[in-house]
Amino acid sequence: MASAPLCLQSLIYKKRNFVYAFVRHRLFVLCKQSLVRVQSPEGIKRIEISPKSNLKQLYETVQNALKVDGFGLFKERSFATELQASGSQLVGATLKHGDMIYLKQMAGSSSRRTSIAAFDSFAAFNNLSAATVSEKSSNNSSARPSIDVVEDNVDQQLVKADGTIKRVRDSKLCHHNANGRCVHCSPLEPYDENYLKEHNIKHLSFHSYIRKQTSGMDQGKYFVFDDINCRIKPGCREHPPWPKGICSKCQPSAITLNRQTYRHVDNVMFENTKIVERFLNYWRTTGHQRMGYLYGTYEQHTDVPLGIRAKVAAIYEPPQESTRDSISVYSDEGADDVDAVASALGLKKIGWIFTDLITEDATSGTVKQLRGIETHFLTAQECITAGELQNRHPNPCKYATNGVFGSKFVTICVTGDQTKQVHMEGYAVSAQCMALVRDNCLIPTKDAPELGYVRESTDKQYVPDVFYKEKDQYGNEVQRLARPLPVEYLLVDVPASTPLQPQYTFTEYDKRQPFPVENRYIDGHLQDFNALSNYLSAWREEEFLESISDFHLLVYLYKMDMLPLRQHMAPLLEAVRNKNPNKAADFKGEEVWKLLESLIQASSSGSGGTTSYPSGTAATGGGAGADAMDLDANTWTCNHCTFINRGELTSCEICSLPR
Repeated sequence: MASAPLCLQSLIYKKRNFVYAFVRHRLFVLCKQSLVRVQSPEGIKRIEISPKSNLKQLYETVQNALKVDGFGLFKERSFATELQASGSQLVGATLKHGDMIYLKQMAGSSSRRTSIAAFDSFAAFNNLSAATVSEKSSNNSSARPSIDVVEDNVDQQLVKADGTIKRVRDSKLCHHNANGRCVHCSPLEPYDENYLKEHNIKHLSFHSYIRKQTSGMDQGKYFVFDDINCRIKPGCREHPPWPKGICSKCQPSAITLNRQTYRHVDNVMFENTKIVERFLNYWRTTGHQRMGYLYGTYEQHTDVPLGIRAKVAAIYEPPQESTRDSISVYSDEGADDVDAVASALGLKKIGWIFTDLITEDATSGTVKQLRGIETHFLTAQECITAGELQNRHPNPCKYATNGVFGSKFVTICVTGDQTKQVHMEGYAVSAQCMALVRDNCLIPTKDAPELGYVRESTDKQYVPDVFYKEKDQYGNEVQRLARPLPVEYLLVDVPASTPLQPQYTFTEYDKRQPFPVENRYIDGHLQDFNALSNYLSAWREEEFLESISDFHLLVYLYKMDMLPLRQHMAPLLEAVRNKNPNKAADFKGEEVWKLLESLIQASSSGSGGTTSYPSGTAATGGGAGADAMDLDANTWTCNHCTFINRGELTSCEICSLPR
C-alpha cells in the first residue's frame, strides 16, 4: 500500500515531462527562429536560423557568424555524418531547437566543402551524390595533413621496413619444430621495453615511437604530432589585442615539460678520426675554442630497432672569432655556396660541433673535466643555440599537422672526460625546447650555466606558464615553475663514435699536408692562391682525383672569383661523388683547368707569392718607399686584382698570381 503513492507520483511525473516536451516541440515548430549551437576550435557559438531555411543558408549563416571559410558541419562529435550544403533539405527536418553541431576546418584538396560557392560548383561539375561525398569525408576524417610531405630517404626506407626484432629458436624453451613459433622465439616489436633495457637503449627511435602510437585497434587513425604554440593566436576579434585583452580562445595553454622518450637520431658516426683531429688542430695551435658545421648523410642504424644514424664526412668552419672561453660566430656570406657544393656531393648539413677544452698538463696531453653530472652537460645558451639550429633544419613528417616535426640536427661537444682525455658527447634538444626557443620564451641565466629561465609576460609579449616536475626532499613528485629551469629536462642523449674500420668519402691524408681549412686566420692555415699552388704541386698527375677530393678545397675552388670555375665544376663534383677517375681526367683536360694550372706553374716559377718580400724596399719606410712607388718604371698593376705592386716582384702581393 505504501508503494501506490510512489507509482502514482512517478506516472504523473513522466506524463508531465511528456506533455512538456510535446508543447516545447510544437512551440519551436511554430516559432520563426530556432537556436542552433555550433562547436568549433574557438569555442561554442549560438546562432538563430529559421526552421524553413535550407542547409545551404545554414552554412552561410555559420560562415558569417564565425568568420571562417573552408569548413564542414557535422551532427556527431566524431565527424561521422556531414550536413551537406543542399538547397532542398530544410533545417527543421534535420535539426531541432537547441541541437549541437560540430564545425571542422578542412585542409588540402579534400572533397569536403571549402566554401558555399565552391561546394556548389564542385558538386554540379562532378554530379556527386551525397553518399559519395559522405564516404570520401569519412575516409579523410583523420587529423593528418592531406598535403604531400616529402620525407627524407632514410625515413622512406624505414617506413617500408618490417622493424620487428627477430629471435632464433631456443633449444631449451622451444618445443616445436623448426617452422613453428612460440612466445620464446616469435619476433618482438621494435618498442619492446624488455629488449631495450637488456641492450641498454635509453630512448626509442623516432620510427619505433610512431609504430607504438599506430599499433592500436584504430591503427593510429587519429594519431598526429601537434605543433606546440607559445604565442597568442592572432586575429581574435572579441577583445582588444594584448596587453589590453586576452581570452581562452587565443591564449596559449600552459606547458608541462616532460623528458622526451624518443629521439630522431640514434647515433652520430664520424667516418674517421682524422676529421675530428683536423678540426682540433686549431685549438691545439691557438688554445682558442672552435665551432663548425657537420656535413654528411643519414642512414639506417642497425644497432637500434628502426634507428637512424648521422654519418659525418666533413666539418665546415664558418667565420668566427674565438677566445679561450667564448666563440662569436659571424654571418657567412658563402653559406649557400657551401650547401651547393655539399648537395652536389650528396651531403647535407646534419649538425654542429664545438669545443670546450682547457689544457691541464701539456706534457701529458690531459685536459680539464669541465662537464659532467655534477656540473652540467650543456649550458642554457648552448641549448638555445641548438634549438635555433634545429628550428632552421626541421624534420619532414607526414604525421605532423604542418608537415614538419622535430629535427635530425645534432649537437656535438668536444670536452674532457673523467680520465681527462678529449672525447665527444652528442645531444639534441626536445620538441618542447624548440618551441620555447622559436617563440622567444627561453633565455639563459647569468651565473648558473646549467639553468635556463622562462621569460615573464610583458606588454609586448605574452608568455604562458611553463612547469616541470621533480621530487622533493621527501620523495614526492611536485610541480615547479620554470623560473629557473634545469636544462636537462630539454636534452636527449645521442651517442657519438667512430667506426672500427675507418671510412673515407674524401682523401685519406697519410704523409701529405692537407689543404688549409677555411676561415682560419693564422700562419700556415690561410686559404690563398699560394696555398693552392703548394698543395696541388705536391701531387702527381695520375693522382688528380685523389688530390681534388677534399671538401675544403672544393669549396675554395667553387667560391674563387679570379677564375670562373663555379659554372664548370658540376662534372668535377660528380666525379668526386662517384669516385670516377675517368670523369676527373676529362675535367682536367678542360680549358678552364689548364688556365689554372698555367697560373700555378707561373706562380711557382716566380719568386713566391705572399711570402716573398725583398729586403731592400720592403723593409724601408717613409719617403724612400713613396718615391719608389711614384716611379712608373718601378711599379706594375696586377691584371687580376688591379693592385699596384713594386717592380721587383714577379707575383702579386695581394692575390699571389704571376705578373
